[in-house]
Amino acid sequence: MTNILDRFRLDGSVALVTGASFGLGRTMALGLAEAGADVVGISRTIENLAESGADIEALGRRFLPIGCDVGDRAALRTAIDAAHGWQSRLDILVNNAGIIERAPAEVHPDDAWDRVMRINLDAVWIASQAAGVYMLAAGHGKIISTASVLSFSGGVLVPGYTAAKGAVAQLTKGLANEWAARGINVNAIAPGYFVTRNTQALRDDADRSRTILERVPAGRWGDPDDLKGAVVYLASAAADYVHGHLLVVDGGWCAR
Repeated sequence: MTNILDRFRLDGSVALVTGASFGLGRTMALGLAEAGADVVGISRTIENLAESGADIEALGRRFLPIGCDVGDRAALRTAIDAAHGWQSRLDILVNNAGIIERAPAEVHPDDAWDRVMRINLDAVWIASQAAGVYMLAAGHGKIISTASVLSFSGGVLVPGYTAAKGAVAQLTKGLANEWAARGINVNAIAPGYFVTRNTQALRDDADRSRTILERVPAGRWGDPDDLKGAVVYLASAAADYVHGHLLVVDGGWCAR
């Protein structure tokens, strides 16, 4: 019988994380490396990956940086091919890259809507499809996307972000329905309100920040480190029977 702690180990696996330079993506990439995975990091600018790469290599893991605009479909497919070609395998995909555009719905610009959809939704589909081809051939794989508590609720001033994150939740379920029996686990993590660049405007607004924290039972903003356990779990053998699930990590926001 395998020791349960060993089922969380990721030794010998290769993980690809989009948006691995900052915030949640950087922390999840580190968590996967701490659990034993070598990591491919994608960022729009390859120079932004230097710090993530140094920290991962300091753990004794290998790191491959790839500069790629995930909103460019052809470039993203090429990046997935490069990630697989690095060690002739791709075991874990974390679709994390994302942006947010805030504006009242009645004046929300078309170009802002399009940018959010390309990066927050289209890139999840393209990367999952491209990585899925390799995983199907190998007979195993873990795909984890970053959804949001706004996959369940409407949010304020972020119609494109809310629409995209709701669609990520449904895409997660759809892919799980097709690929679960073929060895691929497709799941998502739904973070609540975390300390990231995307929430800087909210944290800088004293009234909005207070309103948010009053609803969070934990009484604090999430720290990116709070996601390490969730991503390692879903990437590991411990979650082999978990399919199409949105794992909420929100300090209790959705319970309120």
